[in-house]
Amino acid sequence: MQKWHGAFQIAFVYTGTVVGAGFATGKEIVAFFSRYGLFGFFGILLAGYALIVLGAKMMETAIEVKAASYEDLTVFLFGKKAAILMNVIILIMLIGVSGVMISGTGALFEEHLNINREAGMILTLFLTFLVMLIGTRGIVAVNVIVVPMMICFNLLLAVKAISKPDFLSFFIAIPDNSFTHWWKSFLSPFSYAAFNLTLAQAVLVPLAAEVNDKKIVRLGGIIGGFFLTVILLASHVAIVSLPDFSLYDIPMAVVVKSGMAGLYFIYLFMIYGEIFTSIIGNIYGLEKQISHYLSLRKIWLVSVILIVIYMIGNVEYGPLLSWLYPFFGYISMFFLMLLWWKKPT
Repeated sequence: MQKWHGAFQIAFVYTGTVVGAGFATGKEIVAFFSRYGLFGFFGILLAGYALIVLGAKMMETAIEVKAASYEDLTVFLFGKKAAILMNVIILIMLIGVSGVMISGTGALFEEHLNINREAGMILTLFLTFLVMLIGTRGIVAVNVIVVPMMICFNLLLAVKAISKPDFLSFFIAIPDNSFTHWWKSFLSPFSYAAFNLTLAQAVLVPLAAEVNDKKIVRLGGIIGGFFLTVILLASHVAIVSLPDFSLYDIPMAVVVKSGMAGLYFIYLFMIYGEIFTSIIGNIYGLEKQISHYLSLRKIWLVSVILIVIYMIGNVEYGPLLSWLYPFFGYISMFFLMLLWWKKPT
């Protein structure tokens, strides 16, 4: 029983770490999968397989090589010299993605709550600052509550979408540009898995080191990867049933508003919660890494990080996500390949 309890805790943290701004709002799913129509569905199956197998392997490898942080795992995969460059890239990715998430909260407040975008971003930064001063132990508890709710909500939306009379025609449609740029639809699932696993290691590697039980982390990785696959598939099914879904910054919120209006504000709260926990996780990883190189007090270091992220977040959320996520995904392919091939000696 304790094994399953620990595995599900890991699974919820794994799922909650990946389900950030782009995932929870649907924009990331559109960028990597839904815009390719039916090809996107098969892409999700490929990405899900990678998230299940490699998520578990990453945590097992972390235990085997006694990695206390993602930097230790990067040294094992890339070697000491190449790891320096890769750790810089991961640092930039964490900052960039945190900026995307802050921008996402601004879009959420502006488009769906009619609250000033800047006010939403500043409120999120202020709450993040407070949590970073107090501690981040509540992240696990929040994910244990929010992740099951996300799964249930997305499955309900998928069932609602499937019941529409014209759903099948939307689902099997393949946009013309999917044939023209077939290589993008083929690489998308791998770049998506690579991107998310590269960032998730900032949380999963220390977690694996703390648990220090290969059976528990393997089971947690498998369950977490399965949860992510289910949410991806359900979200894709719901999104493709929405006309002109690529025009919305938060397509999942539009799906909820049109199909389950009574639960709309609850769903917005869940989206905000998922973005918020991901921001805290990223800031935590950034603060821990930068503190090794800069001898600043925590309060000042966190303040500087939040200011930089706020400046990035002022870029429009949609274009920022559509360009930044796929770009980082292709860079992360090197991490994915080495994680797949390399074994501890």
